[in-house]
Amino acid sequence: MTTMRSRKASIALVLAVVYVDMLGIGLAFPILPRLVQQFEHGDVSRAAWIYGLLAAAYALMQFILAPMLGALSDRFGRRPVLLLSLLGMGLNYAVLAAAPSLAWLVAGRIVAGAMGASYSTASAYLADITPPEKRAQSFGLIGAAFGFGFITGPALGGLLGDIDLRLPFVVASVLSFANLAFGYFILPESLAPENRKDFSLARANPVGALGTIGRYPAIAGLLIVFVLATFANKVAETTWVLFATYKFHWTAASVGLSLAMVGVMFVIGQGGLVRIVVPRLGERRSILLGLFVSAVVVVLYGSVPRGWMVYPVMVLALFGWTIAQPASMGVMSRTLPADEQGLLQGGIASVNSLAAVVGPPVWTSIFAYFVGPSTPVVVPGAAFDGAALVFLIALVVAARTLPAERIGVVALADTGT
Repeated sequence: MTTMRSRKASIALVLAVVYVDMLGIGLAFPILPRLVQQFEHGDVSRAAWIYGLLAAAYALMQFILAPMLGALSDRFGRRPVLLLSLLGMGLNYAVLAAAPSLAWLVAGRIVAGAMGASYSTASAYLADITPPEKRAQSFGLIGAAFGFGFITGPALGGLLGDIDLRLPFVVASVLSFANLAFGYFILPESLAPENRKDFSLARANPVGALGTIGRYPAIAGLLIVFVLATFANKVAETTWVLFATYKFHWTAASVGLSLAMVGVMFVIGQGGLVRIVVPRLGERRSILLGLFVSAVVVVLYGSVPRGWMVYPVMVLALFGWTIAQPASMGVMSRTLPADEQGLLQGGIASVNSLAAVVGPPVWTSIFAYFVGPSTPVVVPGAAFDGAALVFLIALVVAARTLPAERIGVVALADTGT
């Protein structure tokens, strides 16, 4: 009973850290594209190009350093790496709050990308303290905490941004440093000494890390799915603020409200729906359903003629990547031993970052071209149509990677039958 209570307390603590971290990210999310646009004197097309490159610089740093942080967490524990990540985010927001030019924005995002490992390290933390058959649900809780932060963050960020464009960054910086103090004084270590692995530079780089975890065939296939799905998901993350402002003429507060609703759906999906759908359908069907629904959702996002219509689409998105992601992570986590969970999460973060390096420039470039002066026809949602095609490719890869017989057994294990 004591062990169960201790495990639940540790889960609650790490979820609190993730929530506050995501709250800070959410505060800045609806404002950063507008700040770029302000530096470009209101030119939305040029701001889209620059914002895409800015997002790519952040992701490139994560791609290079995420495996190293994951390997370090396997050697020294999750807690110090998580604290380092929180320190990096606090410094990032402080730089953004005072940035006098685009060069300073780039510097802030590089710092954030270099030390941004809170999500992947928190996932490894939960893998340490959760039985293998329950990890899909635990990863769903991480997603729910992530979503709660995304509910309150963008809504508050939009309101603060209408007061002053830099104010959300100030608040985000304060929250990140407060989160750092909370983690330092309260969060315990999760990785037992006997489960730690010696640090190896050969494993602590993107190529070495992917080579190590890629020796498991099921993981290799799902990593490809992760790359494709993350690449497709970047279409909304990198173009939504500019897209909604251009097509629907929304204010910062309106954009923040829409992003908050995305967070609500994320919490409902990963905090509750995952626990119902994944055990009943099995992980394979959950992954395939999620990828197909995601393709439909992004097409609808790009084609609805009125702003209010995106909200019913968000309800449909409950059955998209929101469910497929934790199911995929559950399959991969169960395949690796305890002393490689940090490496796995670092590898996942790395491949996600690789997709994030390519995704923002691609999607913002498509958006910029189809709303720019040289386009033969204005199609603000063209990037969303491209993302739908990528989701369908990921669906085919997942179907070929995960045989029904294998996932059927896993689903029975998860339900305890």
